[in-house]
Amino acid sequence: MAVHILHHGWCFDGAASAALFAAFDRQRHGARPCRLIPKDHRPGDPYDPEDFEADEVASVDFRYSQDPRLAWYFDHHASAFQLPGDREHFLADSSGQKFHDPTASSCAGYLARILRDRFACDLSAHGELIRWAEIIDSAAFPDPRMPVELSEPALLLMTFVENNHDRELGERFIHDLLGRSLAELAAADYVQRLLRPRLEQNRHDIRLIGETAVVDGDVLHYSLLDQPVRAYNKFIPYYHHPKIRYVVALTRGPDRRIKLTAGYNPWLPRDAREHSMAALLEPHGGGGHPYVAGCTFGAEDEDRAVAVQRALTAVLRGGRAAAPSAARRTHSDA
Repeated sequence: MAVHILHHGWCFDGAASAALFAAFDRQRHGARPCRLIPKDHRPGDPYDPEDFEADEVASVDFRYSQDPRLAWYFDHHASAFQLPGDREHFLADSSGQKFHDPTASSCAGYLARILRDRFACDLSAHGELIRWAEIIDSAAFPDPRMPVELSEPALLLMTFVENNHDRELGERFIHDLLGRSLAELAAADYVQRLLRPRLEQNRHDIRLIGETAVVDGDVLHYSLLDQPVRAYNKFIPYYHHPKIRYVVALTRGPDRRIKLTAGYNPWLPRDAREHSMAALLEPHGGGGHPYVAGCTFGAEDEDRAVAVQRALTAVLRGGRAAAPSAARRTHSDA
């Protein structure tokens, strides 16, 4: 028997959630074959047929699927149910194995609590991993310096996850999350090989974003579409402008796809947020949380991406402009 664990890719909480479900599966079934498959948002159904070609399939920290082969589901995103019938299908499920709570700080913490309370699965041995997943996914840092200067082992691992695109290495990493302390794993050779140049790049990006960012009222926006493909530290704008309310950014991701992210300053009062980032990005095939969300466009769809960024900036600074219709979009992703 084999299990597929589908998880939000390039995300520390997604990796932690996949690791914790793998630990649960090991307690139930022993060391059976396990594939860890990273997923990314896209318009329509974000899943592929081969995702469900296993004896048992779980999806964690990602969008819902109505596929009858989905046996387990855990998520905390406000944008979990995007396709027609998704929410109704979830609510009608009688398996007792599908869970969603958009108020949970992290999927990893939520999953661990459900498995403890409903299935008597003790994951307390992984308390350090769960605690940091909660901190990272809810941006519960004391100030912007911590997630930008990256001195904590967990934040080095966050950086590794966000920048690693080697699937086999990603699977190894998720399994290692269960067997090694975060400090030990952060010092592992294969993690350090990726981190060393990335940390140097992070120092460059701190300067680059500081020079590129434009403050427009309560909104900071910037575009790095002329830069090489890489993941950027999303907290850098707040490092430079700690009182800014919203950030809207354009960067390039895998295959030079254009990634648009929108976020509310996590160091401002949570009840002072006027807009849901997830609601603003869902019309463009994106998703996320009320406080941070994203979508992507095709590599050549720069004009479209820039137009959406401008429209979102206008909305967030209090203007009446609406984001351009998603009907003209060629491809998007969160």
